[in-house]
Amino acid sequence: MAQTAHEALKPAKAGIDPKVKDALDHVRAAAQELHGAMSDAAAKRSGATKADLEAFAQKAKAVAESAKSSMSAQNEAAKKHLAEAVTKLEATQKNVAESLKASGNAFQTSVRKAVADARASVQKISEAIAAKRSASSAKKH
Repeated sequence: MAQTAHEALKPAKAGIDPKVKDALDHVRAAAQELHGAMSDAAAKRSGATKADLEAFAQKAKAVAESAKSSMSAQNEAAKKHLAEAVTKLEATQKNVAESLKASGNAFQTSVRKAVADARASVQKISEAIAAKRSASSAKKH
């Protein structure tokens, strides 16, 4: 049986993935999960349901909060990328909220924008991780 978008967004029961190294990696994994679930829901023939959209809004808010709480421990370059990621996650929330009120083409447009913003947030978080690793590598040399 196919997993619903809402089920895909529930925290894993098995615990923390051993490949995930730190808070930024956790934030990126959560953002990737959000983007994947949104993309899958948008691609379904019937589209995203209201419950899916509400779950996406909650997940986007949670990922944004995690990113914000991770900022203080980062270098300036990583902080900049995380701030941009938070902006994209907030845009995701806004577009999902618009989707809940829309129908037809307006609905599809706002869902597409939300998916694009979720994807952009993953990219910005990845850039923050790269900046953190680059700074860490420079300190070792």
